[in-house]
Amino acid sequence: MPRIAIIGAGAWGTALALQAARAGCAVVLWARDPGRAAAMQAARENTRHLPGTPLDPAIAVTADAGALEGADFALLAVPTQHIRPLLARLPEALPPLILAAKGVEQGSLRLPLELLEEIRPSHPAAILSGPNFAHEVAAGLPTAAVLASRDPALRESAAAHLATPGFRLYGSDDPLGVQVGGAAKNVIAIAAGAVIGAGLGENARAALITRGLAELSRLVTALGGRAETAAGLSGLGDLLLTATGPSSRNTALGLALGRGQTLAEALAGKTSVAEGAATAPALLARATAAGVELPICAAVTALLAGEATVAEAMAQLLARPRRDE
Repeated sequence: MPRIAIIGAGAWGTALALQAARAGCAVVLWARDPGRAAAMQAARENTRHLPGTPLDPAIAVTADAGALEGADFALLAVPTQHIRPLLARLPEALPPLILAAKGVEQGSLRLPLELLEEIRPSHPAAILSGPNFAHEVAAGLPTAAVLASRDPALRESAAAHLATPGFRLYGSDDPLGVQVGGAAKNVIAIAAGAVIGAGLGENARAALITRGLAELSRLVTALGGRAETAAGLSGLGDLLLTATGPSSRNTALGLALGRGQTLAEALAGKTSVAEGAATAPALLARATAAGVELPICAAVTALLAGEATVAEAMAQLLARPRRDE
């Protein structure tokens, strides 16, 4: 039986563990906190992040990092800002890694695979991305995702381990474009939520999502990715889900900001992470260094920093010079 390790026992990591078990794999789900790992193993449920969803018998929960060794693949399902410190405490002898993270690291401005390459050069790796809510993957609802790597053998082997008829995996040889799409869509979703929260209407949200996709596409191609990647599952598909889905944490953050809350007030008491909040300033800095203009991302960055209200940010966007689409 194939063996898959999942690093990170949040909602997404637990959902991926359930999917790997559904695909016929023995699964080790690693949690950083020993107490939490023991509680999940005993309860056979992630009561904090996926309450009501029982763990498959093929899933073993542990806080022993040594249990990760010997797996066919390991899926890293933690927020991008946590990747660097986490890799420092994991064994050197990790199997090929599938990174299931979206964002840009603050400070270094690196995408997830770039971050891995810096810390563990030449480690075999791929990126998993797409329009995927964790609770729907956990429930086995129909889902499509992208598995991107420059190594076709790695893509094929990883897909063979994870895919099922209800979890359809498409391969891509454009990991950079896939990562940029996964990072940018969270920022645009905050803007889309803010539009609705401020009562600006569905017309405005549709226009913002469309122009946001144009920003995403410009950055993808400027950094060396392909335009068709931006139009696929990891770009347009993920953007549509994150900017309109009622379960979107980034849209929820935008809704709160649009209703007048500060960032601290909007995040208070949350147990999940809205990646777009950390990604927005880093993505903007990365784009600026590449000479790419991202007005929506700039507006979100100013909004998050308390440097502009929703009304002021929207006025700035609407005051931009008219031009052909």
